[in-house]
Amino acid sequence: MKKLFKFILNTIPRPILIRLSIVVRPILAFVLKGSRFTDPIDGKSFRMFLPYGYGNQRNNVLSPSTLSLERHRLLWLYLQNETDFFTAKEKKKVLHFAPEQEFYKRFKKQSNIEYTTTDLLSPLADVKADICNLPFEDNHYDIIFCNHVLEHIPDDTKAMQELYRVLKPGGMGIFQIPQDLSRAVTFSDDSITDQKERAKIFGQYDHVRVYGRDYFDKLRSIGFTVVEEDYTHKIAPELVEKYCLAKGEIIPVCFK
Repeated sequence: MKKLFKFILNTIPRPILIRLSIVVRPILAFVLKGSRFTDPIDGKSFRMFLPYGYGNQRNNVLSPSTLSLERHRLLWLYLQNETDFFTAKEKKKVLHFAPEQEFYKRFKKQSNIEYTTTDLLSPLADVKADICNLPFEDNHYDIIFCNHVLEHIPDDTKAMQELYRVLKPGGMGIFQIPQDLSRAVTFSDDSITDQKERAKIFGQYDHVRVYGRDYFDKLRSIGFTVVEEDYTHKIAPELVEKYCLAKGEIIPVCFK
């Protein structure tokens, strides 16, 4: 199964994968139904989660029902338990880059947010836009989600500046990235062009860097106040295992 999933991820373009997954998801959820692991996003339980990874495959990480990964479930729990995102009575403007399927329909249904999605390629995007040249007004959004996007962007400084520009003063942004916390400094090398080699070194064939611990300081240099939220350490160990979370993953919670 691991080899099959790796082959699919590395050969089928992402927009097509998104469309195909809508059809396959209910079948997977039925076949893998059980009690060992639970997806906190929809509360459904399974005997196993699916493997995932463009380079090295990780076991028990992809939820059969929502197709969420560790980072998605962690973010959901953080928003649910530590913020008023789902409960605020005052309507907030939310901008979501490259919207994830597990969030898209749920956020779209929320009456307490004005929800806009954006991306260059995603079929789920309301606005097709370049993150380095956004068509939005200054100081416009209360909340911005931009998760696992910046590692694809050659000029991530410009992208961060645009995120800062369109976020309201006092607004919150969550900008998750794949991060190697053993690295002090972010690594990139444009001379590596072979897709297999890029997947091996960067974790995915279309990534342009591996972020290190200096990621948070780069966000601060743009102007953000950054909280390095080590949220798995606030969750009971048995739930970290039950929800298939990545222990020690940091959520970058940014404020303007």
